[in-house]
Amino acid sequence: MKNLLLTLLLPCGLMLTQAQQLVYKPINPAFGGDTFNYQWLLSSANAQNQFDDNTNQYGDLLGNLNTMDSFTETMNRQLLSQLSQKLFSEQFGDSTIKPGNYMFGTLYLDIIESSQGLMINILDTQDGSQSQILIPR
Repeated sequence: MKNLLLTLLLPCGLMLTQAQQLVYKPINPAFGGDTFNYQWLLSSANAQNQFDDNTNQYGDLLGNLNTMDSFTETMNRQLLSQLSQKLFSEQFGDSTIKPGNYMFGTLYLDIIESSQGLMINILDTQDGSQSQILIPR
């Protein structure tokens, strides 16, 4: 009985179903949409914009430095970098950094081998500031 009812209702149900084709219609005029949508899209984008054009903090990365000041800063950085490389090569040689205590001017370095890796404690004896660097294995 159930089979007979199912065989009669199934074809009737299939005849009543309909389908339609999905059509994509773009809204943005840049992608083929209606050109009258342009003003509406622009006004909604401006309403959502959280950035203020007048407060551009990163427009001038050099700040108030002119080219001569910038050149001087670059030269100072290069000179300090070369000096630190020379000090490290004189102190440690060509081999790796060995655990121990070292003094560079007002900087006191305490190098410890730990289970996590090489730990370098840096103390500035002039102002008391400290820093710690961990070089993992």
